[in-house]
Amino acid sequence: MVKKCLLAMMLAGLLYSAAPAALAQDNPGGNQEAPPPGGPPEHGRGRGHMDPAQHAAMLKKRLNLSSDQQAKVEDLLKSEQSQMEGLHSDTSASEQDRRSKMMDIHKTTNDQIRALLNSDQQKKWDDMQSRHEERMQGHHGGDNGPATSSPPPQ
Repeated sequence: MVKKCLLAMMLAGLLYSAAPAALAQDNPGGNQEAPPPGGPPEHGRGRGHMDPAQHAAMLKKRLNLSSDQQAKVEDLLKSEQSQMEGLHSDTSASEQDRRSKMMDIHKTTNDQIRALLNSDQQKKWDDMQSRHEERMQGHHGGDNGPATSSPPPQ
């Protein structure tokens, strides 16, 4: 159970830290850079992740969202961000409880986004989520127990 929670939390963090990289790939000449060198690099980019509007714009490109879908996705991401910020500042709960709540919030947001998509978009979304999870497992060196994916071919 703890391993599942940790994996889900790491996936949530990866989603936020990988999203700017995905946008940079879609926009090779863009000026998407890492956060300024003065800020603390908490778990990757920390609070330097993509804001909800940027994230929704990136998803619009990658999933070919309609303007209506993009607006709804942006609203969901804003709500998620607000809830996450509230949890970050809540010092009354244990770190494990906060992480668990963050994972729940992130999963709920992802499920709500997926529900807005048509079947083709859902396939792309699922593929994006799978790739994020794979990168997450590779990024953390598999020290959370046995890997769930097969090793790379040699």
